[in-house]
Amino acid sequence: MTSATEIESAADTLRAWALDEGLKQQVMSSPSLAAAVSKVARRYTAGDSVAESIAVAGAAVARGHQASIEYAGESVRSAELARSEAGVFLELAAAIAHSGVPSTISFDLSHLGLLVDQELAIGHVRQLAAATNHLGTRLMISAEGSDRTDLVLDVYERLSAEIPRVGITLQARLHRTPADLERVLALPGTIRLVKGAFLEPESVAYPRGSAELTAAYLQLAGTIIDAGHSVNLATHDDELVDTLIAGLGGALKSATVEFEMLLGLGTELLDRLHREGYATREYVVFGGEWWLYVLNRIAEHPQRVVTALADLNRP
Repeated sequence: MTSATEIESAADTLRAWALDEGLKQQVMSSPSLAAAVSKVARRYTAGDSVAESIAVAGAAVARGHQASIEYAGESVRSAELARSEAGVFLELAAAIAHSGVPSTISFDLSHLGLLVDQELAIGHVRQLAAATNHLGTRLMISAEGSDRTDLVLDVYERLSAEIPRVGITLQARLHRTPADLERVLALPGTIRLVKGAFLEPESVAYPRGSAELTAAYLQLAGTIIDAGHSVNLATHDDELVDTLIAGLGGALKSATVEFEMLLGLGTELLDRLHREGYATREYVVFGGEWWLYVLNRIAEHPQRVVTALADLNRP
């Protein structure tokens, strides 16, 4: 039997691989390896194109949920590539407008050029805001590693002053998040609260699966909801969801609260919550740059490696 220590070690290996850009390049530059791992990715992603993401988001809407669509990518270090990737987000905005799918648009700031030039990334978000202004579409900034948190929050603060419908993702695992929450609650955008999937030292973050992490998530969620601030409770942990419901009751059915879960994860739980009258949203990821995203999803439950091996055998 695999021990808890071995499972956690396997998870840390997967998270380290997720951040290893050299390994990613080596695998994705091999046609045979890229084809194999792409089979694994399809469990957690909508496909490569904007059209596929709209179709999958539409299926979520047909089940009673709203959607959030993200074009996968991060850590862009070329201004030219950042501009090209921003063009795909603008294409996504146009497709959402054409389809009428009720969806937010999510993105990493580093995907839009944050590591190249802060002003470049801000300019791209402004373009996306202008393209979705007539829809009132929410724009959600995704979480990145703790070494980028200050930079991400600084840019979010600037953007929220001119685009109130820009929201931010906070990670309950990080020891710094209660202080960050005080800052963010003063801003108008929706807060997406996640546990946090990145490989972080225990000096920076609570251990995964720990009682401390659960307590931190519950405390942060309660603070946001008590403040009447718009929040997406993003978790697939059924025990945590049941604890939230037991502790917060009817407050979770207010107009400011949604449960959000990732495509391919928590599907039955999200459908159950919808049937019970809670606002729900499914998070749809598309595009070829899914490496970090998919490896982090498998790392959350290393037993998914077995599922990944089975997926390799699918047509």
